[in-house]
Amino acid sequence: MPTATVTAKSPSPAPATGPVTSTEAVTGTTGALRDPSAEHRPDPSIRRSMYWDMVLTRAFDKAATALQRQGELALWAPSLGQEAAQVGSAHAVGADDWIFPSYREHGVLRSRGVDLRQLLGLFRGADHGGWDTSAARVHLYTLVVGAQALPAVGYATGMAMDGIPGAVIVYLGDGATSQGEVNEALVWAASYQAPVLFLIQNNGWAISTPSGTQARVDLARRGEGFGIPGQRVDGNDVDACFTATAGALDRIRAGQGPELIEALTYRLGPHTTSDDPSRYRDQQEEAAWKERDPLLRARHSLEAEGLADEEFFAAADSAAAAFASQVREYCLAIEPPRLPDLLSQVYATPHSLIEEELASLGAER
Repeated sequence: MPTATVTAKSPSPAPATGPVTSTEAVTGTTGALRDPSAEHRPDPSIRRSMYWDMVLTRAFDKAATALQRQGELALWAPSLGQEAAQVGSAHAVGADDWIFPSYREHGVLRSRGVDLRQLLGLFRGADHGGWDTSAARVHLYTLVVGAQALPAVGYATGMAMDGIPGAVIVYLGDGATSQGEVNEALVWAASYQAPVLFLIQNNGWAISTPSGTQARVDLARRGEGFGIPGQRVDGNDVDACFTATAGALDRIRAGQGPELIEALTYRLGPHTTSDDPSRYRDQQEEAAWKERDPLLRARHSLEAEGLADEEFFAAADSAAAAFASQVREYCLAIEPPRLPDLLSQVYATPHSLIEEELASLGAER
């Protein structure tokens, strides 16, 4: 499959004409645009479920941000504004597929059935952010930028070699595409035709560096030089994100090799809670993207098509408020970690070095 033609501009600063539209969300093999509703369109029940997950993800994200500001978390990486790109793509992932996230894919975890509260231990410094990775088929968060790309491709290669069904999707930020190991992962994936989808959430900024400075071409074309087809999708359109991801994963599972998707979205909040975006971007840009809020867009779409009523939306808001309260209670109940418990997870089996270090520290077993 040749690389799709990409014509949309960089999202930062916000383009005067707005982001890509729904009809530009999926590009055909000849570069001609095709309506994303033509195939792999989510059915009404999935669309309602995606909206619900977006609302609860945002409530969780806001609650965690508040907890950090109150000193209860050491740090937090907000996902505000990126809910559609995350939830839409994650809902298209199959039961046999594996997910390798970075560190702000809260919507992905929510969509995959992971209790988001389990993330709090990582950012509170109490544990390694563990959940049952085998049950959810979601790898743990990776805090080092781009470090998840090579393990994702390696896992996908192993699946192919062992004849295991399914594919791998790895989530990256726009800044991660400048990392050497991400480019190494693209080389490996292309060379061995690994069943892996690279999903780039281009939120406009790699901390304080705008997308236009990071690359002179659209990030959807990053795979082109490696022989990996790419496409751009409107990352604020949850239905388009589902459609593009579902189509790509179907082709990958069919043995057509790796693909790359650039989801064009915007980071409405800071990079992390230690960041101050007012120092490097203007309020007009932020205001323009707030008008394209993915939650409002999804709600208007459901309303326009008669797929949800006020009772549905009120129930979602009520569930979100209740969950936010539970998030705070859960966080405050997390106990400080014991050093032996943390070190016991460094190696899969007992290790003499760990025993020596515990002995030298006089730590209680």
